[in-house]
Amino acid sequence: MASLFLLLLNLMLNNFAATNSLSSSSLSCHNHTFSSNRVFTSCTHLPSLEAHLHWNYTPSLAQVSIAYRAKQVPKGWIAWAINPTSSGMVGSQALVAFRTCNGTMRVYTTAIASYNPSMLPAQISLPVSNMSAEYVGNEMIIYAAVGPLLNGSIANHVWQSGASVSSSIPQIHSTSPSHLQSMGAINFLSQFHRLKNETRNRERERT
Repeated sequence: MASLFLLLLNLMLNNFAATNSLSSSSLSCHNHTFSSNRVFTSCTHLPSLEAHLHWNYTPSLAQVSIAYRAKQVPKGWIAWAINPTSSGMVGSQALVAFRTCNGTMRVYTTAIASYNPSMLPAQISLPVSNMSAEYVGNEMIIYAAVGPLLNGSIANHVWQSGASVSSSIPQIHSTSPSHLQSMGAINFLSQFHRLKNETRNRERERT
């Protein structure tokens, strides 16, 4: 009987800790303040690499404006990508950013054609505009507008990071589970509609 009680207590404590962790991550996502008065209506805490994705989606253009941010050391690099043909790393169309030797941020596009990509700047299959990057509070942030998206509002996306850059080329990332699992599917439009409904409900409550 005592062992059953301890088991139930342990499950309750683990559930409480997980709920608090998710709540904290959600607050970090929605309460984040960006430079230059940038505002994003949607965001999600990604499940690995201490990363978040913020976005504004325009359905009429099938275009998404994103801010991808992740914890990183000054000598490291980050990347966020959409894979229009598959669900993994190979085939993804990436945005890469790192800090140069003079302290400024560099951001560019590159296509990931294999498991040993060059990581050199290259044109990708998705239209990209308004690219920029910054390093603030131990986080690297990539800003860009991507689209029209080839598959509408639904996308397979991949995010990644590495600890070093050599001769302006990001070096290979770790093969730890958190790095190998940094991919997923996202529906920019469903989040857009959810936020519209929440706004509408708040307006109704005020009247």
